[in-house]
Amino acid sequence: MSQTASTTSTCAVPTASASRYVQQLCKHWSHNLAVEFDERQGRVVFPRDARGADWKDDAVVTFTAGPEALTCTIAASEPGQLEGLKGAVARHLDRFAFREAPLTFAWVDG
Repeated sequence: MSQTASTTSTCAVPTASASRYVQQLCKHWSHNLAVEFDERQGRVVFPRDARGADWKDDAVVTFTAGPEALTCTIAASEPGQLEGLKGAVARHLDRFAFREAPLTFAWVDG
């Protein structure tokens, strides 16, 4: 990943189960992506060429568990990559949080 991503977005997803979801998401993606995580935070690298894509650079998604929300931040190399990852994060999180889904994703682009 480059030192600075060209496009970023963050959202705080209201949930009391943030720690559990960080771990589930990271374990899920660790099967085929570079992942680091513990019970409070996670970091997932989506390669620039994932699923046949050809983005400028890798993208990084970070998760931080709080008592009332899961904060998700995406640092992508291009707007299309950012939008695709917003959808992927929301779909996967809603799948793991099926008892609470659909969750609220109010992305704030930076």
